[in-house]
Amino acid sequence: MSDAPNLPGAASGARPGAPRHWAEDAGPAADGVTSRADTTLPRTGVDATSADPPSAPPAGASAGGDDRSLGELIGEISRDLSTLVRQEAELAKAEIRQSAKRAGKGAGMFGGAGVAGHLVLLFLSLALWWWLGSLVGGGWSAVIVAAVWAIVAAALAMRGRSELRAVEGMPQTADSVKKIPQALGGHEEKNS
Repeated sequence: MSDAPNLPGAASGARPGAPRHWAEDAGPAADGVTSRADTTLPRTGVDATSADPPSAPPAGASAGGDDRSLGELIGEISRDLSTLVRQEAELAKAEIRQSAKRAGKGAGMFGGAGVAGHLVLLFLSLALWWWLGSLVGGGWSAVIVAAVWAIVAAALAMRGRSELRAVEGMPQTADSVKKIPQALGGHEEKNS
């Protein structure tokens, strides 16, 4: 144990003024004997048993003892950025796969609902045909039900046709594409 008084905020067994995590990371071994590996401060490589504070780095060297050149540092940053982008792309792919699976399941459920709805309409039509058959006869009731469905089909077809005619396409994109040749030629004022 050290003769130095314990300062507030410092863990027991640490040098006075040392951060608490130094003593936690570099504490004595379970048998009470401090090994050489237990005395190295984390992330710094400084020996905790040394009485001398770490010396200042020589002129021109970085504070962490890292003597890499600017090119090496930029290369490392480039590699790290490349790795980060690659990992983000993999994450995006995984999220897209998961979303596509869910969308596929949802689309399958809608397809099943469509088939079920079709069967409901079929059996309601059969019930209407049977009910009308008891009033006007079987043959005429089939013609009446078919005529009702023909009217529904014609109304839906006309509505769909008017919606398709209202589609303009991509007017803003088409306008932007028309301006590209003038912009590339340096004649942007002609696009106004």
